[in-house]
Amino acid sequence: MSMLNAVAKKILGSQHLREAKKLQPIVDEINEIYAGYETLSESELKSKTQNFRTRIETTTSELTSKIEQLQTEKRNSEDSEKRQELQERIADCDEELMVITGEILTEILPEAFATVKETCRRLVGTEIIVSGQKQIWDMVPYDVQLIGGIALHRGKVAEMATGEGKTLVATMPLYLNALVGRGSHLVTVNPYLARRDSEWMGTIYKYLGLTVDCIDNYEPHSAERVAAYQADITYGTNNEFGFDYLRDNMVHSLDQRVQPRHWYSIIDEVDSILIDEARTPLIISGPVGKDTATPFKQYNRLVGSLYQKQIRLVNDLIAKAERELGGEDEFAAGEKLLAAKRGAPRNKRLLKIFSEDPGVQKLVLKVEADYMREKRLQEVDELLFFAMDEKGHNVHLSDAGLDELSPEDPEAFVIPDLSELIGQIEEDERVSVDERRKLITEVEAEYASKSEKMHVIHQLLKAYTLFQKDEKYIIGEDGNIVIVDEFTGRQMSGRRWSDGLHQAVEAKEGVEIKGETQTLATITIQNYFRMYDKLAGMTGTAETEETEFHEIYKLDVFVIPTNQPIIREDREDLIFRTKREKYQALIDEIERLNKLELPVLVGTTNVEISETLARMIKRRGIAHNVLNAKQHKKESEIVAEAGKPGAVTIATNMAGRGTDIKLGEGVTEPRTLGWAKNRELDLDELTSVDPTRELDLQSGADDLVIEVGGLHILGSERHESRRIDRQLRGRAGRQGDPGASQFFISVEDDLMRLFVGDRLANVMDTLGASEGEVITHRMVTRSIETAQKRVEGNNFEARKRLLDYDDVMNQQREVVYDLRLFALEGGEDLKGEIWEMIERSVEDVLDEYLNYEYSDELDLEALKGRIALDYFTVIPEDRLTSMRELDRSEIANTIVEAVRIQFENKIEGFGSHAEAVTSYIMLSMIDGKWKDHLYDLDHLKASIGFRGWGQKDPLVEYKKEAYDMFVDLMGDLKRSVANLTFKAQLGPSANSKTRVVGQSQAFNYSGPSGQSASQSEGVTSPGGSGSEGSPGEVSLPPGISDGQFRGAQTRGISTNRNQEVVRTPVTATKSPGRNDACPCGSGKKYKKCHGRGAK
Repeated sequence: MSMLNAVAKKILGSQHLREAKKLQPIVDEINEIYAGYETLSESELKSKTQNFRTRIETTTSELTSKIEQLQTEKRNSEDSEKRQELQERIADCDEELMVITGEILTEILPEAFATVKETCRRLVGTEIIVSGQKQIWDMVPYDVQLIGGIALHRGKVAEMATGEGKTLVATMPLYLNALVGRGSHLVTVNPYLARRDSEWMGTIYKYLGLTVDCIDNYEPHSAERVAAYQADITYGTNNEFGFDYLRDNMVHSLDQRVQPRHWYSIIDEVDSILIDEARTPLIISGPVGKDTATPFKQYNRLVGSLYQKQIRLVNDLIAKAERELGGEDEFAAGEKLLAAKRGAPRNKRLLKIFSEDPGVQKLVLKVEADYMREKRLQEVDELLFFAMDEKGHNVHLSDAGLDELSPEDPEAFVIPDLSELIGQIEEDERVSVDERRKLITEVEAEYASKSEKMHVIHQLLKAYTLFQKDEKYIIGEDGNIVIVDEFTGRQMSGRRWSDGLHQAVEAKEGVEIKGETQTLATITIQNYFRMYDKLAGMTGTAETEETEFHEIYKLDVFVIPTNQPIIREDREDLIFRTKREKYQALIDEIERLNKLELPVLVGTTNVEISETLARMIKRRGIAHNVLNAKQHKKESEIVAEAGKPGAVTIATNMAGRGTDIKLGEGVTEPRTLGWAKNRELDLDELTSVDPTRELDLQSGADDLVIEVGGLHILGSERHESRRIDRQLRGRAGRQGDPGASQFFISVEDDLMRLFVGDRLANVMDTLGASEGEVITHRMVTRSIETAQKRVEGNNFEARKRLLDYDDVMNQQREVVYDLRLFALEGGEDLKGEIWEMIERSVEDVLDEYLNYEYSDELDLEALKGRIALDYFTVIPEDRLTSMRELDRSEIANTIVEAVRIQFENKIEGFGSHAEAVTSYIMLSMIDGKWKDHLYDLDHLKASIGFRGWGQKDPLVEYKKEAYDMFVDLMGDLKRSVANLTFKAQLGPSANSKTRVVGQSQAFNYSGPSGQSASQSEGVTSPGGSGSEGSPGEVSLPPGISDGQFRGAQTRGISTNRNQEVVRTPVTATKSPGRNDACPCGSGKKYKKCHGRGAK
């Protein structure tokens, strides 16, 4: 089949070339119109923008007016069925408007693109300022860029090779879609590119009368950021777009929201954002309400001492095993090495033994399989103080380890069986009710205390054993732990490992231990961008991920032809037996190319390999730059130097992406034998390590080409994704430049070891390959690419599975945020919605008292008291007497009507503040309940995998449990809104400036800072002051929680994409019992409030 496809491709051309040919008539039309625009005056050309807008408005005005009319009618309706009907009609009209808008934009496209092209032509030679540097405009879109622009307008992913001008291509569809007036967004991977491109391409937009801005220039929720979103075209980073969406759903008035409708967006480096970062959650968090830092300080020294003893023990086991290897009892050596592997998986001495002799690793795997088959693996663990499962990150403390931690009290860390102890207490008839309650409380407190101790110790052991500085993280300039991306080497400032692990690493390194936080709002980047009506993307490599783009985002990939043919040489892989041989050959090749004064970019798969190669190159005395987390701030400088003659740059595969490597003077010229002789180079040192490129340099002619010019890419290992390898290759050969790329591979590499290593090693043994000998063949390269495809397929399935989990929360978030927006908008429909909540709440109460199942006798006195307590509705005694003659349905109707009258009176009593009060009540309850729900969902997701042990599908179980939790959430929200509505009251303005401790100031915002959320006029938080001169405030009775985000300083909330503000550490006191009152003052039991989830 593949042969037939190859023949068809050769005859008919690729699918993408055929697609490009279909677009050629549109390109010809654009160029024809463009030629005619040359005669237009400047004012005539600039007037095209308003002409286009007028045509769009004329086409869509009738439908737009109809939608506005329906929205007004819905806002003023109290009838729920009528509102639902109107909402459905609005949705139908909106869908029709999308179709009509698409048709008129398609009609305008040739003229709009021609207008942008003519603008570019007229700007040629103009001096502009970009990122503080002077530049001369020299760009006019060529035909393949027009094709790319059409693809982006049609909502596709445009794959364009490095140097093909993606930034300019995006201007045309951005201009076209901005004419609709809903805003066009361009999303980048970092603030530098967002600011640079908005200034650079803004020259075109401003010339044509459009406004352009960049959100990353301004503080969140500032007037400037609001204005940036109101611009016709808005640039920004994916983080800030996502965080603004979350922040918009935490405000308490519509004028605090910054984002408009998600209409049209182009994502630059779309594969990085929608594939690599897609499932990364954006999180805004706040404190959990209790001290979680002190236990890590308390046990850090104890665990550190235990870790050092384990290291000495492991080294001793390795030394004994080395002496026994090759002897009569190799199995005993394997047992010791297995123990060492479980005790210190990252031990360098152990890893060196495995890398130098793969047979030893096979021996250890065999021993482990034998022990697991006989279910005796715990016997190996008892040789250690603790055992660490590197893959599952599970820790097991042995008896020896427990004795080391608590030599005087062996029961100090033994967690009691809670269910067994409580069962014994409840079955003991000698114990009174009060004594039983006291004993159960003591048992629960002991269980929670010991569970917390073990959790802290386990996390500290993980930090010491598995998380090494400069590999998993670095210590930033401000003294904070900064996670380092394993593959790109980028610093992920603000992100924190969950479940106390980050605090354990902080304790280990002796830096400030920050308190644990809980999620207040979250969304994955993937689900944020799926909200856009129209989505497009551009990148240098997308074809290998086209299945995922289509299935998840409904985006088709279109490979745009290059303007100039690519002449880069992509050479076959070089395969070595061991990593040591591979690295030696790689350094030899770097040295050879350096002597030929050619720039070299060495790509690695992770930071650790970058550091290893840097040390080896340094020993050779070769000047070089390393681009990873430590040199993150110098990225632009390093990339600028990377194309100069003789430059050597070591970088993780994706580091420096988004900035082209431009070649220095003389680099593009081929290095000939005559060139080398003129420089008196030692010809023996210029021989390539690639056996297929051996040359006779001693007797060759002067014009013999030793090496092609341009940038040379050397990959230190194949990545599991073909896309990443293609990205690395694509750094060379831009715009027809010469260059070459080649990967150096060993049989010990992860990808090779998993898929083709054993077979290839056997072949090399059969052929008698000696140390340092290299093999290279197209068939081997194809085998590696086949292995990559298999890994890509597995990763895609895993990502789809994660998407299924995330979609559960996403659907719930959409419901909650829609309800929240509904509350923000206010109006009669909000009043009607609150009444429906109250009515359903009353019906639930009536079901309890009027249910036939329990008794034929109706306790109307108790019902009367409940209605009075919950709904402030008093049923007169005479009315109660007459109700005894009614049947149950009539009683229910009578009480519902009485509550309805009380509700109307309550709303009327709020006067002009009625809308603000009802909005405040709804928002306060939504925010508080949603925060708790997210906390519960986090715990559910963390533990749901164990359902698989019971032969149940964790995803099905997660969906079921999450649905039940959401039903409970909405029921609780209904009851709380009903309760608070009747208890809220207006009172005189509070003059006190005192604020309630632990409310808004308790939140920390460690991402981009913003201005405080303003309060609605006349409506304030308890203990806070209202607007000066306001006639009243909403006061809440004790025990009723204020809105979680009400009046909160948005700069006081932390996100996972930036560092937290330093806070004063708090010393922990004795933890309250699960049934004690929560110390936060909510009036709830500790286990139902801030102790939720504690064990």
